[in-house]
Amino acid sequence: MPDTDLGPILLKLARAAIAHRLGLAPAPEVPDDTRLHERGASFITLLRDGQLRGCIGSLRRSHPLGEDVMTNAIAAASKDSRFPPLTGEELDGIAIEVSVLSEPEFIDFFGEEELLAQLRPFEDGLILFSGCSSATFLPQVWEQLPEPRAFLNALKHKAGLPTNREVVELMAARYHVQKWKESEQAHS
Repeated sequence: MPDTDLGPILLKLARAAIAHRLGLAPAPEVPDDTRLHERGASFITLLRDGQLRGCIGSLRRSHPLGEDVMTNAIAAASKDSRFPPLTGEELDGIAIEVSVLSEPEFIDFFGEEELLAQLRPFEDGLILFSGCSSATFLPQVWEQLPEPRAFLNALKHKAGLPTNREVVELMAARYHVQKWKESEQAHS
């Protein structure tokens, strides 16, 4: 199958996993497609009326992609601490977005100004590391934070790092995503 077929398969798998978790459908089976059995990292974003309703994912390719998508879909619906667990009544009003991540690559930089100069808005997903703290933003977050300094400061805040001064021993990695999103009207 061409890669254009992958998105609809992953979206269907994510929705089926959530429906099963909510007791609305039988357990989904991963289709017999080699791409779904290769290791992959995914993020699942749930949206209701265009607003975030849950988002959880994996940064490392440590599980088969199909399994990773189902696990993260269930987690986005039930374990995102920012939201109460999704209910069966809400499922039809939710649009699902699946992002498949490339392997992260570390960025060499000395100081935050050099890091800012290397960021590619609307293209890079970014992971920040400082000691035991880390956080990531998918490339889609550039839509809300298009200015690189605001993007970096919001990511520092998410990681629990000070935003008003440069962080010492900061490390960063970038990645790209292939993403597919259900139409919000299709399920409401």
